[in-house]
Amino acid sequence: MSRGPEDAPAQVLVADDVEMNRDLLARRVRRLGHEVTMAEDGRQALELLKARDFDVLLLDIMMPNMNGYEVLEAMALDPRLRQVPVIMISAVDDKESIARCIGLGADDYLPKPFDPVILQARLGSSLARKRLRDREHIYQKSLERELEIGREIQAHFLPDSLPTLAGFDFAARLRSARMVSGDFYDLYPLGGGNEVVAVVGDVCDKGVGAALFMALFRSLLRALAEQSDGARWNERGASRERRRESGSRTEAVTGHLLRTVTLANDYIAGTHSRSNMFATVFFAIVDGESGLVQYINAGHEPPAVVGPSGLRRLPPTGPALGLLPGLPFVVRQTTLAPGESLVAWTDGVTEAQAQGTTELFGEERTLAVVEESNGTAAELLDRLLAAVDAYAAGAEQADDITLLAVRRGRIGD
Repeated sequence: MSRGPEDAPAQVLVADDVEMNRDLLARRVRRLGHEVTMAEDGRQALELLKARDFDVLLLDIMMPNMNGYEVLEAMALDPRLRQVPVIMISAVDDKESIARCIGLGADDYLPKPFDPVILQARLGSSLARKRLRDREHIYQKSLERELEIGREIQAHFLPDSLPTLAGFDFAARLRSARMVSGDFYDLYPLGGGNEVVAVVGDVCDKGVGAALFMALFRSLLRALAEQSDGARWNERGASRERRRESGSRTEAVTGHLLRTVTLANDYIAGTHSRSNMFATVFFAIVDGESGLVQYINAGHEPPAVVGPSGLRRLPPTGPALGLLPGLPFVVRQTTLAPGESLVAWTDGVTEAQAQGTTELFGEERTLAVVEESNGTAAELLDRLLAAVDAYAAGAEQADDITLLAVRRGRIGD
């Protein structure tokens, strides 16, 4: 019968400055079926630990050059060496020495003279903990790899490139708080070529569940918008010229928005009601000729329109998507004048916290940065991200951050 990993000989390092003690320990450990390497002092033991992998270290306390305490301190500074179980061995049998060793990271303590039964029990216990940690490490690595694959796939749900529209400038940023994100954005032209869809969304909750629904919400909205766009441009009996008459084009976009958002809401709420997942979404269609922006704000943070004439907000025009089927949504509109920018963000911006406090970055600071920002859409978003980072001052990011900007250039830009 072949031996499994649990039965394989362990690699044991014995560090003791007394040759007789080293030989005695080595013989007894070999009788237990393990392989032994010996070190004459702490410095040699540390060099061996850095050069090879060991399953356990039997470490004397009182040694020349580098004593056991110093070896433990050095091991604590190395992430790999911290994982090696350490059993201290010494004739010094006092509580202070034991407590100091345990405090420095040792797993157990073996007094001299060595009792073979106690040696076997403590060595076996340390090896069992080491193998358990190794299995946990392998499992953790596999989870991290799965999440990394998820992150790579999720990145493909975002636009590879941003659309181009004469006289307009687009930018977007997404920074996840975890490996995968519940936020999303989208920017793409419609079939007519002179309109661009701009979307920012934030799925409730965090982690893998939110990331799965992020993919669903984003893909559903894109598919429904493109399908609705095809129906709009190929409406039976209507010529392109008639559809471009005053009012008819605006009405077509309004219907387009309502169909897209209503169908997405009813599908999520009806088909996935047991998941209790919803998303706040800002969905807009920008007209490249007039600068008209028609939008539905489904429970999202109110975007801002900022420019030479000041700042205005675009508050919600309906509830979050996916709460209940049949909920009403209203299309509103605004016009981007030359020199104005439309800026949307998720609550990861306003809810960013300063280091060591619970105070939030907040809307006031967000709007102050937005209102003072000039230049391109990308420069505006980069200034806002930099302001959030400066405020957080190294604090861990608690929520996903997503930004989107649409800027209409001044005449002559």
